[in-house]
Amino acid sequence: DISDAIREITTKIGIKMCASLGKMDEEGFSLLKEAGLSRYHHNIETSRRYYPKIVTTHSFDERLSTIRAAKKAGLEVCSGGIIGMGEQWQDRIDMALILKELDVDSIPINILVPIKGTAFENVKPLSPIDAVRTIAIFRIILKNKIIKIAAGRESALKDFQAMAFMAGANGMLIGGYLTIRGRAVEDDRKLVEEVERAWQR
Repeated sequence: DISDAIREITTKIGIKMCASLGKMDEEGFSLLKEAGLSRYHHNIETSRRYYPKIVTTHSFDERLSTIRAAKKAGLEVCSGGIIGMGEQWQDRIDMALILKELDVDSIPINILVPIKGTAFENVKPLSPIDAVRTIAIFRIILKNKIIKIAAGRESALKDFQAMAFMAGANGMLIGGYLTIRGRAVEDDRKLVEEVERAWQR
C-alpha cells in the first residue's frame, strides 16, 4: 500500500517525501508519518466565499479539516490555491489569511491557464502586474513562510517572473504540472541565477 511505498522510498533512496492523496483523517496521517512521510500537499484553492463556484465534490471545511489533521499528526503542510479564476481581490486576501491561521509551511500560488473545454476557458487571463501584486499581498500576510510560484507562472508572468521573487516569492515548482507542461529546467536555472545576481547588487 501507500505506507509501504513511502517506507521503501525513504529507507532505500533517503529522500524527504511529500504526498497529495486528497481528504484524510489524523489516523491515516499518523500511519503515513510513521512510514516516513514528512509533508502533505492539500490546496484550499481559494476563499471560503468563492470556493462553491469552483468545487462541488467536497466542502471547504473538509479541506480545512484535512490540513488540521495533517498538522496534528506532525506533518508539514503545503497548501495554496489558484488565482485568476474570476475571484475578487478580497478572495485572495481571505485565502492568505486562512492559510496563515492554518499555519501551513509552504504556499504554492498557481495562476489559472484558461484551457479550452473547461468551465474557465473564457476567463480573462490575469495580468502580470496583478499576479505580482497578489504575491506581495501573500508575503505581507504570511511573513516568513515559503511562497512558491507554480503552474501558470510561465504564461501569466512571461518575462516578469523575476518580479515575483522581488515581490516576495522564495520558491517555485519546476517541470510539469497537473494540466499543463512547464518550461525547461535549464531555463528555470537561468532565472534563479538572474535573481541571485540581482540580490547581490
